[in-house]
Formats: sequence, structure tokens, C-alpha cells
Amino acid sequence: MRHATEHADFPTAELDTALRGGPFHVALRAAIAARGLPLQRVQHHLSRHGVKVGVTSLSYWQQGARRPQRPESLRAVRALEEILQLPDESLIRLLAQADQRPATGRRPGRSYRSLTEATAALDRLRAELGRSLDGGLHTLGHHECVRIGARRELVAREAHHIVRAHRDGVDRLLAVHHGDPGCSPADIRVRALENCRLGRVRWDQDTGVLVAELLFGTRLRSGDTFLFRYGIEDGTAGTSREYLRRFDLPGGQYALQVRFDAAALPVRCHRFTQHSPAAPRGGRQELSPTGPHHCVHVVEPRIRPGIVGIAWEWQ
Repeated sequence: MRHATEHADFPTAELDTALRGGPFHVALRAAIAARGLPLQRVQHHLSRHGVKVGVTSLSYWQQGARRPQRPESLRAVRALEEILQLPDESLIRLLAQADQRPATGRRPGRSYRSLTEATAALDRLRAELGRSLDGGLHTLGHHECVRIGARRELVAREAHHIVRAHRDGVDRLLAVHHGDPGCSPADIRVRALENCRLGRVRWDQDTGVLVAELLFGTRLRSGDTFLFRYGIEDGTAGTSREYLRRFDLPGGQYALQVRFDAAALPVRCHRFTQHSPAAPRGGRQELSPTGPHHCVHVVEPRIRPGIVGIAWEWQ
């Protein structure tokens, strides 16, 4: 066990200040500077701890261009605390605080911590079901329609997928649903609507992540295309303020439509994008839920790794 007093010998007050108040990248940069280690040596020490992280990633972390998010990256942060002789949980604590401080007068979206925890939960659920990240499928088209109810809750969503197999024998896809805070995954229902049937379903109560197997009933050969639809019936959480979709792999077109109940219309809507959960939001564009259908939408002609979403504000 390392104790908070062990970093007292570092030559600068900057490190002590950064460890107390952050942000993460400043504390990491100060710790590396205080130890006098080039990034190549830091990478070497990490490899001796059984953790592989590139020098470029380390550079991005200490510049604040990116933050660690995957389980392997969080393992690296814990190893860095030991390598740099820092107190236990000092860097991890700063990561947990990141994106938890909303701007004055604004409601926060999903925090960096919640997205990181959801990613870890999703990785575990995928492993339980024995599925890889892409499952042998390439996305040609992914269209979603999200319905927000009169209580301002996420009532349901429907997804239409067009996929192409890039290896033989693919016969299913893992559908992922991330409910709003306070949802009850055990009460969320998955419906196979077209060209598929429901297989195994797993969820994580703490993060609200649910994954469901959608079975095609046929084994695709490499190059085969397939179309299918499924729906999610939720309505188990409180007020919904955004819907986002994270993509780990590139693909074809993505379209997201959010439809509001006429009895509960937001005062503002906008689209946004993020390179990763650690990155700031950009690509903001105002959207107006006008017309008889009370809906807004975004269309991304080509899916790129990252996050696409729509956020809205209530009166």
C-alpha cells in the first residue's frame, strides 16, 4: 500500500497541487516531469507491469487530448500510480471527477465516468455471450427512432440494420441498449421485429447496459448482406435529456430520429459529436422539433469511430 506522504519528496509544488485538484492530464504531466522520465521509459515500465500502451497515447493523456477509458487503459493508470510513486487511487480519482462539473446553468449529459463504467460493463457482457467487438459484421446502414413520452422518459426505440458479413458463419448480432440513469434493465423488453428472433439477454444493473442476441436463423457467408429490425421497450427511468450512439468501428450510414410526445416538447434540441467519451463535445447544430410529428433527426453519411447524439433541454 502506498501512502499520500510518499510523493512529498517530489521537487515541485505543482504536482501536489495537481494531485489535489486536477485535472487528470495536468497531474499526470506533473508526475512524469517530477520523476524525470521520458515517455519511452514510462512505456517500458508499463510493459514490465504487463500493460501495453503506446507512447502516442501517453502523450495524448498528458496533453489532455484524450483520457483513458477502456479497461486496459484504466489498468495502465493504476500501474502509473505505482511507477510514478503516487498515492493509491490519486489518478483514478481525478478521472472519476472528470466531466462531473457541468457549466453554470446547464444540465450535464452522461459523464465520462458513467460512459467508462458502461464500456467496462459492455465488454464483460460481450465476453459472457462469447462475442467479439464487430461479430463478423460490417454496418452498411443503421437507422434508429427513439420515442420520448409524456413524462419526458425514453419510452422505446426501434432499430433497422443493414449489415454485410466479412467472414463465413455469422448468424447473429448483439444489440446494445444503454438506459437512462435510474432505469431497470430487468424490466426492459427486447422485441425481434423482422428477419430475426431473440436469443440470450444479459444486463448490468449498475450501469443500465443491456445486450441481446438477435438470431438471424441462417448462417451468412462472407460478402452476404442481411436486413433486420428490432425494438426496445423501456420507460423505466426518469427524465431523459439525450440519446447517443457510440461506434467503435467505421461503417455506412447512420440516422437517428427522436420523436417527442405532443404533451411534452423540449425548449431546445441540438446534435453533437465526440471523438471519445474523454473528448469535449463538438459538431453542435441546433435542431427544431417543429411540424405535426414533433421530431428531430441527424444523418451521418459515413459512420466514424466516436459518438453521435441528440440532446435536448426541458422548460
